[in-house]
Amino acid sequence: MSVQNGVIYILTNPSFPEYVKIGYADDIDKRLRQLNRSECIPFAFRVYATYEVSSRLSDLKIHSIIDKLNPNLRSVESFNGKQRVREFYAMSPEDAYSILEAIAEIHGCGDKLKMVTPTQEERTAEQTAQEIDTESTERAANFSFSKCQIPIGDKIEYYDNPDITATVVDDRNVEYNGETMSLTALAKLLSGRKYSIAGPRFFKYKGEWLNDIRHRLGV
Repeated sequence: MSVQNGVIYILTNPSFPEYVKIGYADDIDKRLRQLNRSECIPFAFRVYATYEVSSRLSDLKIHSIIDKLNPNLRSVESFNGKQRVREFYAMSPEDAYSILEAIAEIHGCGDKLKMVTPTQEERTAEQTAQEIDTESTERAANFSFSKCQIPIGDKIEYYDNPDITATVVDDRNVEYNGETMSLTALAKLLSGRKYSIAGPRFFKYKGEWLNDIRHRLGV
């Protein structure tokens, strides 16, 4: 009976794009199902790359190499008086891949290293996560019509259809179809998006994006 080798894997997750997970699995598909079973993370893990190995402890050697290169990269925390050392590293998947690539070249096993092309669903998840992160940052900086030199009574246009307009009624709100609401509420209404979004990213004033106006004026 043939013996199937396991793999060192590099996993990414849009939920925490600043980290990669590096570990070992006899069956990478089974490992993914285990990780993605949890409902505690908004997005699923995906395989960025795999490196076929014949030893179960190979991932520990990789961890040791990375820890020696930079001991501050690994995710380590104290919880309930105990130290938790995880398989997560604060590095880009490209940098993690470069480490595996160098090791593969040293051992003459370049053919064992495979980069995995993301599916369209995975690309969409990454894009959604990036949008949420951007919008979260922008929501932290409250938009002000007066600071952006947009007078009360003037109209703003919806980015997807300039024929859809709303009238500025005060520093934070607009009127649409006879109802006064915030930019965020109107953006959610028009876009159909369920998660919290940053309203200024969906509107223009005299053809210029509201966020571009804010950045141009430094407000």
